[in-house]
Amino acid sequence: MQRLKDKVAIVTGAAVGNGQAFCRRLAQEGASIMIADIADAGEAMASVQEIGGEIDATRADVTDEEQVRKVFQKTLRKYGQVDIVVNNVGLYHEEPFELIGFDEWKRMLSVNLDSLFLTTKYALPSMKENGFGRIIALSSDTIWLGTPYLTHYVTAKMGVVGFVRSLASEVGKYGITVNAITVGLTATQRPANEKLVGSILEHLLPQQAVQRGDEPDDIAEVVAFLASPASSIITGQTINVDGGVARH
Repeated sequence: MQRLKDKVAIVTGAAVGNGQAFCRRLAQEGASIMIADIADAGEAMASVQEIGGEIDATRADVTDEEQVRKVFQKTLRKYGQVDIVVNNVGLYHEEPFELIGFDEWKRMLSVNLDSLFLTTKYALPSMKENGFGRIIALSSDTIWLGTPYLTHYVTAKMGVVGFVRSLASEVGKYGITVNAITVGLTATQRPANEKLVGSILEHLLPQQAVQRGDEPDDIAEVVAFLASPASSIITGQTINVDGGVARH
């Protein structure tokens, strides 16, 4: 059953990593996809095209309003509407608090929050017109854990939660839902150093209720559900998907 037939989704930061899995899963549900990423999205597009999905991509820095505006213009010209936005783009960097420069602080907030503000701003008119919208924002389970050396990152990702709670109260009457997903350390986000990965997982897995590493497809299933009509009564919520490391 294709729950998203005739729907159009914009997925940011989907050229690599978790976003590729999101695009593929949404396409399996029948959605047409537009990727917005500063990187080449050829691999993600090929992954969707091989299952017969409809997909396009635009090179864009989604912290820049003019570039975001052009993404939405292109999407509306090609598909005529925008129904779903998955704000997946993010910036992650470990640093002791006293070594975080002010420019680094501002960049962290910009990538993780300005992108969410801008994509949502340009999505809402089409969603309101059609009486249907799904805004899905990626946050992190570090907001529940108080992870050290990530003060700038955790601050930005907690801001995502405040954003969805407040906006949900404004736009629910238009048939638009706004939700966040807090994710754990998925395979695509693990360090390249295999020895370091082993050390991290050795420490992390005993804390999880589900004793295996998180995978992009785990998150993609939740994205697909929140994008679908089946989630129409769920809004302003933050769903944690990390194998039970954090519980709230």
